[in-house]
Amino acid sequence: MDYIDGFVVPVALANKANYVRFAQEAALLIREHGAKRVVECWGDDVPPGKLTSFPLAVQCKADETVVFSWITWPSRAVRDAGMAAFMKDPRMAAMGEMPFDGKRMIFGGFQMVVNA
Repeated sequence: MDYIDGFVVPVALANKANYVRFAQEAALLIREHGAKRVVECWGDDVPPGKLTSFPLAVQCKADETVVFSWITWPSRAVRDAGMAAFMKDPRMAAMGEMPFDGKRMIFGGFQMVVNA
């Protein structure tokens, strides 16, 4: 089954257009490096929690929302090689600074176990 990279990140509401542009450009590069699919979802109904929630997890501020994203890869081996190549790609560096606070990003790699 496919391998999934998942991401949750806070993004300033005023920075939506910049984030979307950055994400579209990054998606093209990631796909060139082996990803099958890139999905970026802008938070629309992301309630704050008292104990756990997406906003709490990324320390979301009042002027931010949560972006939930994932990348589908054919395998972990393809992901490991593809992500390494993506991060070294000079076009990635040329895109400039990421339009979010990377220190508050949550990310991880996941083995798919159900795909219904």
